[in-house]
Amino acid sequence: MYTTQPPRENVIRIIQQEHTNLTAVIHNMQQFVRTLGQGNAPADLKIMRAMLLYVIDYPERVHHPKEDEHLFARLRQRTHDVDSTLDELSRQHVRGTTLTRELEHALARYEFQGAPALPALRLLVEEYGRFFFEHMRLEEDVVLPAALHHLTEADWIVIDLAFSANGDPLTGAPIQNNFSRLYQLIVHGLPGQH
Repeated sequence: MYTTQPPRENVIRIIQQEHTNLTAVIHNMQQFVRTLGQGNAPADLKIMRAMLLYVIDYPERVHHPKEDEHLFARLRQRTHDVDSTLDELSRQHVRGTTLTRELEHALARYEFQGAPALPALRLLVEEYGRFFFEHMRLEEDVVLPAALHHLTEADWIVIDLAFSANGDPLTGAPIQNNFSRLYQLIVHGLPGQH
């Protein structure tokens, strides 16, 4: 994507937009599971599956690899002031993968068992939301200010190229449009979200 913004402003904008999109999807997941089993018409679990696909694939295939390989790596080269935070965020990237697998299993249990499995699904969705919101807060409140302070213009140019590419890490093909379509399905597919 072409932009006229300076590289560091563009990187910050991309990270914040990705966080905004992930926040919206997680809030929709939370709202969706809160309404399950309330006696309304049966929920279309395809929407929940789409949300789960988004929170699994987008962070794992697009967002976290760019952070780990480019932003975090460059920041580690320039300073050790935030090493413990970067270590914690890297551990959280792994924990996030585990939580999303648990979410997949909890949704499958709900699909097969119905109401008895609903409390566990609701609890896990809320836990995932708290986890991910704290994760993003740590990035925005600690890592981004450190990056703005320590990274050079050359660092920002390299990071901007990586963050702007949004290619599939496996094939190199552009995937942003696929995630954009999935995101639109999620935010416009829920009742009351139009």
